[in-house]
This record gives sequence, structure tokens and C-alpha cells, in this order.
Amino acid sequence: MQAEGEDDAPPEERFARSDFTAGGSDQLSFSKGDKLLIHAKPSSDWWWAELLGVRGYVPASYLQEEEEEEEASLEDPWQDEEYFGSYGMLRLHLEMLSDKSRTEAYRQVILSNSASLRSKVVMDLGCGTGIISLFCAQLAQPSVVYAVEASSMAEYTRQLVKQNECQEVVTVLQGRAEEIELPEQVDVLVSEWMGNCLLFEFMVESVLLARDRWLREGGVMWPSSAAFTLVPCQADRYYAEKMAFWERPYGLDFTPLQPLAKQEFFTKPKFSHLIEPSECLSAPSDVICLDMYTIQVKDLEEIRGQFHFDVEKPGVFHGFTAWFTVYFESLQTGGPTVELNTGPNAEPTHWKQTLFMLDRPVSVYTGDSIRGTIVLRRNPVWRRHMSVTLHWNIDSTLQMSCCTLCSDMVAVLS
Repeated sequence: MQAEGEDDAPPEERFARSDFTAGGSDQLSFSKGDKLLIHAKPSSDWWWAELLGVRGYVPASYLQEEEEEEEASLEDPWQDEEYFGSYGMLRLHLEMLSDKSRTEAYRQVILSNSASLRSKVVMDLGCGTGIISLFCAQLAQPSVVYAVEASSMAEYTRQLVKQNECQEVVTVLQGRAEEIELPEQVDVLVSEWMGNCLLFEFMVESVLLARDRWLREGGVMWPSSAAFTLVPCQADRYYAEKMAFWERPYGLDFTPLQPLAKQEFFTKPKFSHLIEPSECLSAPSDVICLDMYTIQVKDLEEIRGQFHFDVEKPGVFHGFTAWFTVYFESLQTGGPTVELNTGPNAEPTHWKQTLFMLDRPVSVYTGDSIRGTIVLRRNPVWRRHMSVTLHWNIDSTLQMSCCTLCSDMVAVLS
């Protein structure tokens, strides 16, 4: 598809000054800070633009010129006021502490390594209410735990440490990981940094910077590694709720609203999705793996993976579901590894899973092959945001003929 007036001239770059959700199938959704390529300006109000290989009309008033991007960068690209403000309130901490799978996994890590933690120096980065630090103090005997928290919750964490009589072991430090000063290097760096799709919010950058600065040679990272898992799936209930609903509500034809529904509900990922194992069309696959000892901050800008799924049963391919698993190595050689799995075959966590819907469902059959690539790309301006790009094709041998269907999907996490 090409816009009227589009020519071969080099496209102009523009930056989104705010979020925009497309209201039609020929419009393009984007988030604040995204860089778009402008191919044509058919009117003063609507321009023909491209974002991550996808083209569509965008409102000109939502864009700013490249030279104005420096002015935008004077704002906080990390959005720390909003981010740390949310962690200064109890709502998120209640959600995390109520997640027994998450919290018990960290407790089990401390408990199973209690003997090895004796006299060790520990940093608990992004400690929140200090639950992991308190586990360390009560279940093991480290020499000291530095509980680091940038939000205002740190004031209450000090009270909780004193209330639980752990002040001789736990020292609470308020500040960003990049700015705090410790009197010594640490033997263990533990943090619960994971977000939706593993990396969203990119707290992991602070963890890596703290690792490089404060973890002694031979020290241990908890989590020690992480895997991002993907599976092609059915999503009949969600599709019926958001798309099929418009076919005949109350006996009326509302199908003209389906393109709008697709733009509104399917162009961004569905967080807090719970997939049933029976909805998986194949065995899941770890498409991205992170080694927390070797990955560098620069590696976070773009992380790529590949996948190849063999369809195990006939069904309707509605999209991909993603989750993650993190692993905690033992301090003892040959000791057991503890894992925290957020997938459908484990106990539910507050992360649940993330669903990426296709533009339209596709019928698949046993023996079909779904293969492609995934790219997690960090927003170049707003550093806690990212996009997920999936390029996939289906190879089918149905009816003794080979058919290949290709498509792309771009989802923005902001």
C-alpha cells in the first residue's frame, strides 16, 4: 500500500511527542519518543509514515522535528519521578508480596544457601519493603546486607528492619544503584528486577551497573540467568470477547467496528494473560537466554532470537504467548538450582503471561511448521519502554501441496 503523493525522495525523521492509538486499519499506532519516517504529507493534518517497517497514516500534530528531540531529551528519559513514585506506594508491594510463587522462590534461594551465606556480604538491589533482606538476616548469617531502594519506601523499610530486629545485619540505603556508595564490594548481588516480557522497565540495567561496580570477582548473581519463552497459541475466548463480539451483538451487524477493535485491542500486547496448557499449539521454546554474568548494558538495546515450532494439533493460530523463567545457581558446587517459572505449567505469578495477537487468526494443522525471529528493541528515548517485533511464516503441507504464509507483528510496551 502506498500513500498518494509518496515519491522516492529520502524520508524525513520525526519524533512522537505523545502516544497515539490508531482509529482505522490504515492508521499507525505509536508511543511517545518513537522515531518515525515520513514518506509523504498528503494533507496538513495526516502524514504517511513508517515505524519499524509498518506504514500508515499518522496525525502530524503528534510529531516533532528531529532537531527538537534534544529539547525532549531534557525531560527525564527514565521517567524516574513516575517510576519511583509508584514504588513509593503500597499497591505494587502488596501485589508482589501477595505473589507466593515469586516470594517463596527467593525465600527458598536464601534457605537452600543459608550455610554458604554465612559471613558473606550481600546487596539486595531494589529491595522494596526489604523482604529478601529480611530473609537473609533471619534464615542465614551474612555479615551484612545492603538493602538498596531508590523510592520513598526506603523510609518504611528501615522501620521494618528495626521492627523485625534485623538492624544489626541489614543496612538500608536510599538512592539509585548508579549513585549509591558502599564501603566494600559484595559477594552476592540479589535483585528482583524482572518486568513484563522479562525486560520491560529495564531495571536490569541498574543491576548490571551495580554488578560491574560492586560485585567482587567470583561473586554470585541472583538470578544467575534468565530465559524468555514463546509458544504459538489459540486465544478463542479473548478473540471472541474483543473481535467476534462485533459480528451480531443484539442481532445487529456491527462488523464495521472490527477494524477499530483490531487496532485498539490487538496492536499492543495483552499483559496479565493466563494461557491454558491446552491452548498451546506446540511445545514452547526458549527464544532468548540471558547470562547475568556476561550480558552488558549495551546488549540491551536490541536482543534477537529465533524460533521453530512444529504444530502438534490442528487449531486456530491466534497469536504468541510469552513468559520467562529465572534461575538461581547454588553457592555450593553441584548444589541445586532454584527456578522461578512464570509459565502456564507453573503456579501463577503476578506477571502471568503476555499475549501477542495476530491481525487475523490462521488455521494450522498437525505437522505445520511456524518459524521466524523475535526482536526486543529498546526505545531510544524513553529508556524503560521497548517494542517486540515478530516475523514469522507458516510452512504447511496440507492437501499434498506446500503453502507458505508470512507475516510481521510489532507490539509496543509502554
